[in-house]
Amino acid sequence: MAKIGTLAGYNRASEVPEDDYLLLENQLGFPLYVVAKELVNAYRPYLEPLNLTYTQYIVMMALWQYGDLSVKELGQVLRLDSGTLTPLLKKLELKGFLKRKRSRNDERVVMVILTEEGHNIRAEAIEVPKLLVAKSKEVFSVHEAAELRALLNKLLDAIDAAHGVVNPEDIKR
Repeated sequence: MAKIGTLAGYNRASEVPEDDYLLLENQLGFPLYVVAKELVNAYRPYLEPLNLTYTQYIVMMALWQYGDLSVKELGQVLRLDSGTLTPLLKKLELKGFLKRKRSRNDERVVMVILTEEGHNIRAEAIEVPKLLVAKSKEVFSVHEAAELRALLNKLLDAIDAAHGVVNPEDIKR
């Protein structure tokens, strides 16, 4: 099987023959999609005992990292729209991990707040990445992982710039 995303033999996009644009091995998005799907699957056995899906897990991680957030801020941090985020928050609320309440300063703003149980589950959740690393072979060195993350963030920044998206780190708190 050809390596995916290699664009082998080409130095510039202008050199790529038109017919080659639709080859899977010339797509950047396809391996990113596959890796994302497989990573989510790898987390599943470690998150099931916590009664969390991967997407619920990243919601919890954002709240552990940033504390109380408005629904809008949480959506910006996680790059999730309200149509995706609202059902996630409802399920997490039913599980007792968080609550949603109107802001005292602005009734239009809904705040997401961890419950005591939501704070407590962090002690178990912190083991998830450790278990995942322990069960898998070291694919990248720490340096390579940092380089990959930097390249992915560079790609996200370019996509954001092209679409006028606000950087989550620029959220005024």
